[in-house]
Amino acid sequence: MHIAMASDHAGRALKEEIKAQLLAAGHTIEDFGTNSDDPADLADHVLPASLAVAGGKADRGIFVDGVGYGSAMIANKIRGVFAAVCQDSFCAELARSHSDTNVLCLGGKIIGSAIALEIVKVWMSTDWLGDSEPKYARRVQKVVAIDQKFTAEI
Repeated sequence: MHIAMASDHAGRALKEEIKAQLLAAGHTIEDFGTNSDDPADLADHVLPASLAVAGGKADRGIFVDGVGYGSAMIANKIRGVFAAVCQDSFCAELARSHSDTNVLCLGGKIIGSAIALEIVKVWMSTDWLGDSEPKYARRVQKVVAIDQKFTAEI
């Protein structure tokens, strides 16, 4: 799978650990930065990574900032991006299996690398249940309809 990654300075170190795990598992990565610990504006990196996911240039995205919410707020402004903040593997499993999220947002100041790596492993390996359980397909389709009606296409 091809993964778009982005971070600000607060998430850069954790992003690098996650990137190494994903590469070792055979995924390809497009890193939209930041690649420095100097202060960075999150939107400068998350927006182009979100556009890559929305445009089909990346299969999924993983974004890391201080707490994860800044990345999710930016990402969810883009039509076709469905981002969730996860702070444990149970939430990561549900974000994929029930909600079919295509972007995972993590907080580098909130969770340690061992937990983050487990969250990524679970999120990447969990399938959406919508193909086998109609209630999830129905619920996600409602979210997709809201997305198509109320977000601007870029």
